[in-house]
Amino acid sequence: MSWKTLETKIIYDNPWFTVREDRVINPGGGENDYGYVHFKKKAIAIVPLDQDGNTWIVGQDRFTLGEYSWEVPMGASEADEEPLDTAHRELKEETGLTAKTMTSLMRLHTSNSITDEVGFVFVAEDLCVGETRFDEMEVLDIRKLPLHEVVAMIGRGEMTDAISVAAILRIYADQNIKRVETT
Repeated sequence: MSWKTLETKIIYDNPWFTVREDRVINPGGGENDYGYVHFKKKAIAIVPLDQDGNTWIVGQDRFTLGEYSWEVPMGASEADEEPLDTAHRELKEETGLTAKTMTSLMRLHTSNSITDEVGFVFVAEDLCVGETRFDEMEVLDIRKLPLHEVVAMIGRGEMTDAISVAAILRIYADQNIKRVETT
């Protein structure tokens, strides 16, 4: 048996997300309430990589956490915007970089027990440096670091954003697999 929705109640709604509470019959046959957050936009993350194995990360004070957060460049894709177009836009806005090559790396769900948010991760290569265009709410610190140093930051708990961690570790794993295959 799968989930069956009996009734939906909107608790909160704004241009970015809706908080819903559904009365459901769960897969075990019981009836209960299930609350979750429906995201109206897609999360788009970009890992810029240069030919020397460096990447760029951005740091910012995150209101929701009440703390500073190191992340890969990312933003929200509008409903009528292709994720690839968002990736190019957000990379330029947050780092000033433009990429001649943008490759899809992965699709993921950020916390699928409480939200339907979907994220897309791209790898940006063949980079050109330019000027940033921060959004009004963004005051970002930009760092260019070797990829292995960002992996070390994850290990030390200095980067905790789920999409960023997944993206960096996926690229790092892929690079190490390629090294093993060629030896």
